[in-house]
This record gives sequence, C-alpha cells and structure tokens, in this order.
Amino acid sequence: MKEINQKHIETLIELINKSSYFSLLSINVCVIKYGYCRLEINLDEKHLNPFGGLHGGVYSSAIDTAAYWAVYGSVDENAGLISIDLHVDNISTVQKGKIIVEGKQIKAGRTICFSEGTIKDENGKILAHGISKLLVTNGLQTINQAITAMGYEALPSKFSE
Repeated sequence: MKEINQKHIETLIELINKSSYFSLLSINVCVIKYGYCRLEINLDEKHLNPFGGLHGGVYSSAIDTAAYWAVYGSVDENAGLISIDLHVDNISTVQKGKIIVEGKQIKAGRTICFSEGTIKDENGKILAHGISKLLVTNGLQTINQAITAMGYEALPSKFSE
C-alpha cells in the first residue's frame, strides 16, 4: 500500500471545500485518509424539505461524498472514480444542528470499489446509512482534471515517494 502524501490531502481538502456544490450544501470535508473520510454539515433552513426535516437529497449527497473520498487513497494518481450505484436508507430526521458523516472503504478493486457512509447527529444518533459502488476510471474524471476545471494549480503528488 502506497503512503498518501499529507500535503496533497491538506491542499485537496482546502480546494474541494471551496467547490460550488459543497459550498451550496455547506459540506465541510474534515478528514481524508486511506479507507476513511469524515465530513460535517451545519444545518440551515436551505437543507430542509417542505415538511421541516432534513431533505433526503442532503443525506444522499453527504453519503456519496464521504463514500467517494473514503476510497480515494486506494486508486492510482491518474485514476478517477465515478459513482455508479448509491443506496441510501434514511432512518431518522433532524431539523437543526450539525450532522457528522463518516465514509469507510469496504473493498477497493481494480475496476469497482465499494464503500459505505453513515450519518449521525451531534449526539451520535444514526440518521442515515448508505452503500456506494464506484467505477475506477483510468485518466477520466481524475482529481487533477477537477482541480484544473476549478481553475487551480496542480496538487502536490498524491503519494509519498
């Protein structure tokens, strides 16, 4: 297993947290490491459905995000990941506060990866759980392509030498 370059991860987190979609949903990626990701969302009125509970789309986006980044360290530097299936069970709802989302890698293969995400409230109550299936793409939708599209300079090397 290659060691992930911490400077790459620090710069990556800073840049992805500035991305349009993450800003729209106020997603704050806090930790990315091999096989794991943690993010937080401070809930606001914009996250709620017309009935006053957290919208299911927020659950899905948060789990998709955490599951994706949990697998990130397992793929080559010039490989991308595309979510090809996401199953989310919405277990409970919340209206305010912070939600914490943890993504964990289940299996990283050469072409397909599996990961999961769990959303909890600040008290540790489980709100949602999901399973993600991701396609590994060589040279397509890579992080360097995303960074370039966002108008930023290239990141430090993904893996330590």
